[in-house]
Amino acid sequence: MLKVGIVDDRQIDLDKIVGIVSQIDDVEIVFSTTSAEEAYERIKDEEIMLLVADIEMPHLSGYELADIIHSHALHIDVIFVTANSGYAVHAFEINVHDYIMKPYTKNRLTTSIKRIMEKSRQAEITGRLYIKQKNNIHIIQKKDIIFIERTGRSSTIFTKSGTIKTYQTLKELEGELRERDFLRSHRSFIINIHYIQNFELYAKNSFIVNFDGIEETAMITKEMVNHLQQNYF
Repeated sequence: MLKVGIVDDRQIDLDKIVGIVSQIDDVEIVFSTTSAEEAYERIKDEEIMLLVADIEMPHLSGYELADIIHSHALHIDVIFVTANSGYAVHAFEINVHDYIMKPYTKNRLTTSIKRIMEKSRQAEITGRLYIKQKNNIHIIQKKDIIFIERTGRSSTIFTKSGTIKTYQTLKELEGELRERDFLRSHRSFIINIHYIQNFELYAKNSFIVNFDGIEETAMITKEMVNHLQQNYF
């Protein structure tokens, strides 16, 4: 089920988008609003998988919403439906899925959303990590990985349901985790940024990383904390 949020400050344009989206199978409209501020509060909780937005709105623009999604690495696709062509180049710099000019046909928006649904189905297949052990191969959903630690000759993968050890190196695992979600935070750690709870100062140039849901911790360098602040948060 594709969960969608819709925002357009013109009620007549909002109603048109809602009317089209509501007719697509396997799509749920989580919210529709004329307030970009309300949309912002909803996307912060990542309740949706797709945001369909106008660009030029009072107080907070659709472009600013998309930039927040991009900079925080949220799992939300964005489709702009707008009468303004001036943001097109910048929109694709922040990985906006589509840029639809008003007036548009029902088929134009429907086709765009169905492309996202197909991409999501493919991501479910490729979003797995195959962990090699002596006589076994474990299959892990990448989204369930909280962090990975290298100790001695083995790597420990901490997930929401437990731990798995492998002789694969961090470099090998990092090559399989090219998504923006994962960060080589330290020479001994790879972390999933979505589980970060807070940082605690450990030494002059390093911090302890605490995560939601588990007591185990990782390490991150001061340099990588700065990188996170500049590029993600």
